[in-house]
Amino acid sequence: MKKTSKLYRNLFLVGLILLLTMPFLAAQGQKESTATISFAGSGGYPPFNYLTEEGDVAGFDVDVAQEIANRLDKELNYVTTSWDGIVEGLRAKRYDGILGSMGITAERQKVVDFSLPYYYSGPQLIARKDGSIQTLEDLKSSHTLGLVTGTTFEQDAMKLGTKVKLYEDDNQTLIELLNGRIDGVLTDRIVGLNAIAALDEGDTLTLVGSVLRSEVMAIAFHKDNTALKDQVNEILSSMFADGTMRAISEKWFNGEDITVE
Repeated sequence: MKKTSKLYRNLFLVGLILLLTMPFLAAQGQKESTATISFAGSGGYPPFNYLTEEGDVAGFDVDVAQEIANRLDKELNYVTTSWDGIVEGLRAKRYDGILGSMGITAERQKVVDFSLPYYYSGPQLIARKDGSIQTLEDLKSSHTLGLVTGTTFEQDAMKLGTKVKLYEDDNQTLIELLNGRIDGVLTDRIVGLNAIAALDEGDTLTLVGSVLRSEVMAIAFHKDNTALKDQVNEILSSMFADGTMRAISEKWFNGEDITVE
């Protein structure tokens, strides 16, 4: 009976020691694990952020995100999600920021905070070379323009007075245009140039006129995360100063620097 009592006492002591040391061991494990930072994009916006044939995400936005993560000494988790719900995902804190070619607008500034601009572009109309739209003046109320849902381009299309058809990403809009299901596509100018160069039948498409307006792109953050926004702004400033932003741009845009206005 005494031996049994002693055994129980020893087991109790071992259990107590484990109970007291587990939080410490867990904390040590957390210290040793690599911290991550998560940025989001649509994954359907080449050459800015898109999925490769291997299922990896790549592009200009992704390279910028990776460099920011490196300078924060964190591992990058680049999240792909639908564009029309991307802001709500940020507000729900599913990721740390949106680094996916988001233009600064007054409406968006009401619900998110923006970093310094990291590149500049604008909405561009694309049409078929053999189609009825050769100039902006050719647009009629009977024409249908395809564009990605949740973008600022919807307001531009409304000003042009055309019908609008919404899609998940620009892979879909441009395929629909090539197949003759819509009359034109309204998208980012650089996306349009890249698509014309990359698509099998891209040479049948043309840019109509110039950009409708200038658009300033920045990284969106949750309004509660001012500290991270300030950190990233410092990193962006250093990336501009040391030529890293220019180098990433030149890599993706045939030697052109889209990071200056």
